[in-house]
Amino acid sequence: MLQFILKKTGYGILVMAGVVMLVFFLFQGFGDPSRLVMGQTGDKKTQENIRKELYLDQPRWKQFLLYVNDVSPIALHSREEIRTKKLKGIFIGGEKKLALKLPYLRRSYQTKREVGAVLMEALPGTLMLAVAAMALAIAVGIPLGVAAAVRQNSWLDTSAIFSSIIGISAPSFFMGIVIAYVFGFVLTSYTGLHITGNWFDIDAVTGKRTLSLKNIILPAITLGIRPLAIITQLTRSAMLDVLDQDYIRTAYAKGLSKRVVVWKHGLKNALNPVITAVTGWFAELLAGAFFVEYIFGWQGIGKVTVDALEKLDYPVVMGSVLISAAFFVVMNIIADILYGVFDPRVRV
Repeated sequence: MLQFILKKTGYGILVMAGVVMLVFFLFQGFGDPSRLVMGQTGDKKTQENIRKELYLDQPRWKQFLLYVNDVSPIALHSREEIRTKKLKGIFIGGEKKLALKLPYLRRSYQTKREVGAVLMEALPGTLMLAVAAMALAIAVGIPLGVAAAVRQNSWLDTSAIFSSIIGISAPSFFMGIVIAYVFGFVLTSYTGLHITGNWFDIDAVTGKRTLSLKNIILPAITLGIRPLAIITQLTRSAMLDVLDQDYIRTAYAKGLSKRVVVWKHGLKNALNPVITAVTGWFAELLAGAFFVEYIFGWQGIGKVTVDALEKLDYPVVMGSVLISAAFFVVMNIIADILYGVFDPRVRV
């Protein structure tokens, strides 16, 4: 199992290396970063200093190597770089130190803050929204898919299939607008919900933040619709295949109850495609549901990235893409490990 995990981790590192290369050459060539940093005013000397600070006075290949050195968790940094960049980690050596550190995603052009700090502030909102949406999808989708498979060709099965098709076909940004308008505007006096809101409320006098989970309901439902529909379809399809196997008939022949056969023996062996859907969608939701967060004003990585794009704040965008890619890689590794747990044949 350890060899299996190491192999998948190696593939993940290769994927991240490719993403870093793509992100650098895609965004680094847009506009003049020194002009974006200092604005429309500033003398030539200031611009030269900024270009030197951003390594823009170096050849493109060297700029790329320096960027890789910044974002890599294992790198070489001088004492001056560690001090000026405020790197966090373990450093070994003299003037030039071997660093085991948190990736340095550089600084925002607009706010001059570290990109990592900006994205970490937004991460809790995205995590809460993704977990809520996926919890809804799993809690409703798996039981509904099992029930549809057990009662194949019944009204319940037909309704589940029809609802799933609608859920898969409806884009999140469209459903977000409809749900926000209906439940956050037209029926707001009955639901008590609003079109926009964050996971915290700020007191106008003291500035104190208080947790407000009411605002998560509408964006979580919007995000949860498509994964719910896919999980329902996959669970139903997998359960129909499993329930037709010989060992299921053997279990019934031994006198086991239908509940035990379906939920203990059947569902466990039907979970592999469901795990794929859950981990894949969870990674996508974590990466930032850009339109949904923007529609509902939910402060997450997606909204921060859209705002950064509007302001041409490319370090924030680049950092967001890298974090999103890391989520996908980690969730895929977790999915592969879960495959091995539920089905040992995958490890072979």
